[in-house]
Amino acid sequence: MTNGPPDYLMGEVATVCDVLVIGAGPGGGNAALHSARAGLSTILIEDHTEIGTPVHCGECISDVACENLNLDLPDHVISKRVHGIRVIFPDGTEKKLTEEGYVLEKHLFERWIADEAVSEGAVLNLNHKLTSMEKMFDGEKFTGWRCNGKGDHFPIETKVVIDASGVAGICSKILELNPRPKVIAGMQYEMLEVPTDDYLDFYIWPKYAEKGYVWMIPKCDGRANVGLVSEDKSRTKKGLDEFIEDTHFKDLEQVAPPWKVKGNPAFGGTIPISGPHENTHTDGLMLVGDAAGFTSPLFEGGSHLALKSAVFAAETAAKAIASGDYSSSSLAEYSNLWKNEFPPYSKILRGKSALFDLSDDDMSLMAQCFPDEMSNMGVSGKLAVCMKILVRRPSLYVKKIIPAMLSFGYSRAKYYGW
Repeated sequence: MTNGPPDYLMGEVATVCDVLVIGAGPGGGNAALHSARAGLSTILIEDHTEIGTPVHCGECISDVACENLNLDLPDHVISKRVHGIRVIFPDGTEKKLTEEGYVLEKHLFERWIADEAVSEGAVLNLNHKLTSMEKMFDGEKFTGWRCNGKGDHFPIETKVVIDASGVAGICSKILELNPRPKVIAGMQYEMLEVPTDDYLDFYIWPKYAEKGYVWMIPKCDGRANVGLVSEDKSRTKKGLDEFIEDTHFKDLEQVAPPWKVKGNPAFGGTIPISGPHENTHTDGLMLVGDAAGFTSPLFEGGSHLALKSAVFAAETAAKAIASGDYSSSSLAEYSNLWKNEFPPYSKILRGKSALFDLSDDDMSLMAQCFPDEMSNMGVSGKLAVCMKILVRRPSLYVKKIIPAMLSFGYSRAKYYGW
C-alpha cells in the first residue's frame, strides 16, 4: 500500500519526452532518427498496427536525394535500380530525364528508418492516435505540449512536437493552424511481367488523367506499379482501368502487393497540391512532409522533401531545447531553413497549370521540340527549344509555353522532384 492521495485526485501520470513525432512514415521516421541522434529523448507514435502499410504511392528515390540525405540504403529495401524518368506525351513522343536512382519496397524502407531511430534510442509506440493538444506554461513561459489520444502511453508531455502525419495534418487540424489542403487522388496496381528498360514511365495523357499523369514504376522480378493521379478524384480508378485496357498493359496480370493480404489489389491515397502551408511552425510544433504541404508540383514526389524537412525539424528542435526556448520565434529557424532550400513551389505550379492548359496537340508539339534528353539542356538548349516552338507554332507563347516547358526542369532530383 502506498501513502498519498488516490489516483483519481492525482490525475493521469504523463509520459515525458523532449520530442514527440506524430506518424512513422519517411518524414516521421527520419525526424525521430535525427532527434534521437542529437541526444533528445524521442517518442515516435504511429496510429496503425504496423509501420509501412498501407503503402500510398511514391516508392522512388534518386541518387541525388540519397547523397543529400546521407542515406546508405540497405539492400533489402531496394527493389530496383533505375535510370531516371521518361515522359510520354499525348502523341506518343518520348523524352528522358536521365538521373540514377532506386525504386524501393516502401513498406520495408519505412520500417528500416523506424528501426534505425529505435536503435538510436527513440521509443516507438504503435496503435497510438493523437486526438488533443494542450499548451503547458511556467508562468507566462511556454514549456511544451500535453498530448492525449488513443493508446496506452498517453498522455505525453513533450517540449516539441514534429507532425509527420501526412496529408491528414493532424496537428494543423486539432489546432486549426492551417486550412485543409487541396488534394489529388492517386491509385495503382502491382502488375507482373511488365516490360521495362529501367526508366520510370510518366504518361501525360489527359484523356485518362485530368491534370495528372499515369505512371509505370518498374520493380524487381518483372513486377511494376502501374498507377494514375488525377484532380478528378471520382474518375481515378475508372481512368486507370481504361488506360490499362487501351494499352500494352491490358493482358498483364494484376496482383496484390506483398504487404496487402486481403481486399482489392488496388492501393493508393491522396496527395496535397496546395503547396507549403502558410504556417509550418508555431510554439513547440513543426510540420514536415505532406503534413506541411511539401510535394513536387508536376509529378507530386514527396519522399525527398519529407526526409529533408525532417532533418531540418530535428536540428531546429535540438537547438531550441538546448536554449530552453521552444516558442514560435525560436522555431522560426525551421521555416527559414526549408524556404531557403526547397524550390519555389508557386513558380513551378504556374508552369504546371500552363502545361495542363495546353491542348493535347500543343503539348505534343512542345515535346517534339525538346531534345531526346532533357536533363541537361542548359541555357543554350532552352533557347533552341524556344526558337523551334516560335517557328512551328508562335501562338503557343500566348499560352505561357515557357513556364510549362521549365516545369520539367524543376522535376529533376536536384530540385526535389524525386
